[in-house]
Amino acid sequence: MASASSTSARSLFIDSKMRLADRVQVNVNNIASLARQIQRGSKSSEILLHSAKNFACQEHGLANAEANLKKLAYITSNMELQFESIDQGFGKLEEVTEQVRAMQR
Repeated sequence: MASASSTSARSLFIDSKMRLADRVQVNVNNIASLARQIQRGSKSSEILLHSAKNFACQEHGLANAEANLKKLAYITSNMELQFESIDQGFGKLEEVTEQVRAMQR
């Protein structure tokens, strides 16, 4: 009987071990399936792709802004030179006006 009971216990142990292994396998498969569905549902790869495209567009926009700022700096310096020239011309105009008034007297 000891042998029958030990064979029965061994068989029960092997059965339990196989059922446990099957359940672990089912749980692992379910977790993998859940992870795939979460990733599909979150659309994280699409969001990352969209973000990368936007970042690339921002880089181009920043380059354009930098070029525009350089152009504005050039225009500003030209306007300053023109203002100085006009200011000098205005000063000379006042001198000429005073000379003409002096000649009229």
